[in-house]
Amino acid sequence: MKTPRPNLPALALAAGVPGATSQPDAPAAPARLLVKVCGMRDAAALPGIAGLGPDFLGFIFAPKSPRFVGEMLAPELVRALPPTIWKVGVFVNETTENILATVQRFGLAAVQLHGHETPVQCEELNEAGLLVMKAFSVGEQVDFAALLPYVPYCDFFLFDTKGAAPGGNGAIFNWNLLKAYNLPVPYFLAGGLGVEHAAELASLHLPGLAGVDLNSRFETAPGVKDAARVGEMLKALRSKGDDESK
Repeated sequence: MKTPRPNLPALALAAGVPGATSQPDAPAAPARLLVKVCGMRDAAALPGIAGLGPDFLGFIFAPKSPRFVGEMLAPELVRALPPTIWKVGVFVNETTENILATVQRFGLAAVQLHGHETPVQCEELNEAGLLVMKAFSVGEQVDFAALLPYVPYCDFFLFDTKGAAPGGNGAIFNWNLLKAYNLPVPYFLAGGLGVEHAAELASLHLPGLAGVDLNSRFETAPGVKDAARVGEMLKALRSKGDDESK
C-alpha cells in the first residue's frame, strides 16, 4: 500500500524541499532553520515537545540505539501528533519491507536512513511517497562526489559527526567543511548541538543548510527530552530568523 505523501507546509517550501516547487540548481536559503527533535520515545514527554511546534520529530527504530522505540511508545500516540509536524522514522541498514511496515504502523511521513543504505533503496522509499533523508557521517573531510547517486531520490541529506555509533555520538564536527557544498539537496546539521550553539547556528551561512537536528544535548535520559531546553533552543533559533526576515 502506497503511503500518502502529505502536502509540504510553507516552511518546507521556504527551505527549498525538492518536489515542493520546481527543483532549483541549488537549494534555496530557508527563511529560518527547520528543527528536527530526534530520539523521541518517552510517552510522557511527547506531548510537551510536540506542543512546542518543532518541524520534525524523529523516532529511532534501530535496535542497537539507546533511544530505540521498541515497545516504549504506542503507535497511536505517534499517529495522533499534529499534522503540521513531520513524523520521521530513523532506520539503520533495515530492509525496505520492514521500513514500510513500520511506516504504516506508526503513520510516519518521512524516513531517515542512517546506515549504508543504497541509492536504490532511497528510490524505493521515495516512490512509496515518503520524504527521504539520508544521513552521512563526517570526519576530517566530506566526499561530496559520493553523494551524487543519492541526489535524485533524497529530499534532505543529514550530516552527523563520525563516531563509534551510526549517530548520537554527542559531538560536533567542523562545519566549515560544508562551505564547498554544491549539490541541489538541502541538508540538516546534526551531532552534539546544544543551546549554547543557537546563536552561531542562527547566523550560520552555509550553502544548502536547511535545518538542525537536536538530540542528546536536550535529554534528561536517553530518549527523554527536556521540554524547557528544547523550547529555549526553538525560541533562540526562531527569534533570530524572524529578525532577519523583517
